[in-house]
Amino acid sequence: MKRSVLSATLGLGLAAALVTLPATAVAAPAAPAAPSAQNHSLRADAGPAHAGSEEETADNQAFFRAVMASAMARQAADPWLQTVTVTYDTANAPSFTGDIADAARIWNGSVHSVRLQETSGTGDFSYTEGDGGGSYASTDGHGHGYIFIDHRQAQEYYSLRIVAHETGHVLGLPDDYSGPCSELMSGHGPGPSCANAHPDANESAQVDALWANGAAAAD
Repeated sequence: MKRSVLSATLGLGLAAALVTLPATAVAAPAAPAAPSAQNHSLRADAGPAHAGSEEETADNQAFFRAVMASAMARQAADPWLQTVTVTYDTANAPSFTGDIADAARIWNGSVHSVRLQETSGTGDFSYTEGDGGGSYASTDGHGHGYIFIDHRQAQEYYSLRIVAHETGHVLGLPDDYSGPCSELMSGHGPGPSCANAHPDANESAQVDALWANGAAAAD
């Protein structure tokens, strides 16, 4: 999906979408099913036919809306907050806790309208890990988002880039496989040698715009 379409789909239609979403988060599965319907945004074997598919775009949007709905419901109890806080838990991804913490610091230093914060309980979304299928972001069908990190893929690609990239989907960004290494959401496109784990200025601006709109919609 092109960025202009993302803004129209998510930025302008966000308030209406949030009304229908459940706000109660439930625990993400420790071992997700085969990821046939998830967003395989950093699959090593994902080809041009998969990149930008309607299914992938829909999954990105569903994940983003589920996480935002959960965060908005919590923020409603404290409407004076200027920055939306999105909580996450790492209990099911012990091998990647360092990368997850670093990815959160990267995003928190790059955007202003939303903040990522680890929780010891069930967060607005969860990280989990396993073997095969590639890393992806998805929802569990109950209004809760989770990120799956593939061990094998993390051995081939820079693991921090994988985690930061998938976290970008939490914040509303789509994949752009044709982009350069300097663009975090280009994912696996630039190849395994790409070690950039930071969003570029345009990606940061998109996230700030999306979450600023979401905060306004909750007023």
